[in-house]
Amino acid sequence: MAKVTLIAYTPEPEKVIAQAAKLCYSPASIEHIAEGLTGEKVASFVDMLAEIGHESPIEHASFTFGIEGVSRSLLAQITRHRIASYSVQSQRYVTENHFEYVIPPEIDDLPEARAEFLAAMEEDQRHYERLTALLKEKHKNKLRSEGMDEQSADRAAQKMAIEDARFVLPNACDTKMICTFNARSLFNFFSHRCCNRAQWEIRGVAVQMLRLVRGVAPDLFRRSGPPCLRGACPEGKMSCGKMEQVRGFFNELGAD
Repeated sequence: MAKVTLIAYTPEPEKVIAQAAKLCYSPASIEHIAEGLTGEKVASFVDMLAEIGHESPIEHASFTFGIEGVSRSLLAQITRHRIASYSVQSQRYVTENHFEYVIPPEIDDLPEARAEFLAAMEEDQRHYERLTALLKEKHKNKLRSEGMDEQSADRAAQKMAIEDARFVLPNACDTKMICTFNARSLFNFFSHRCCNRAQWEIRGVAVQMLRLVRGVAPDLFRRSGPPCLRGACPEGKMSCGKMEQVRGFFNELGAD
């Protein structure tokens, strides 16, 4: 199961954003820009930015997440959100011995499908290990013939082998990452990925992320979530038709 951790974030993120917003509309100097910014004033600035659509000050707050127990399929989706920074566990440098994998719920719920899926994962593991062994032997022999010592050749050959053997690994293969978003990019991420029409795995991760940031910046992320929280569903005929349930879920998210 996916696990999301909020590793770090801008200290007092809402106050930082309020200072940036205040600077845009006030003659105050940088030295005195924080004066008078009570909790109530900070919340007022955050609300004002949302109402008038002035989002650039929101970029001054950033949030860093650790995400684990997710598939390489999710990796392909989340990195489409380009205004973010990603560090991902490498399959070039980390050998996938007995690799972990993500089982889609629909497959997990059907015994025959689950058995087929597990068999495919075991077969992929065998192919990966066999390819790694074959390629490692080839590379090691070549490196030894070129004069490299035994230990160094073994290490280098292993890396060279898994670089190509990884091509047989499935999208289900488990991965982990650290990613950093500014708050404005998170707004966009939540708008797309918290929607019921988002793929189940990335939606689950997005909901965990939203719950975490609401815990440290509740006023900033109060309206965050799928577009139907803020108005009509934009999906037209593709709408899930469950706007009231969705609104209820996200309005309560993080309340506990």
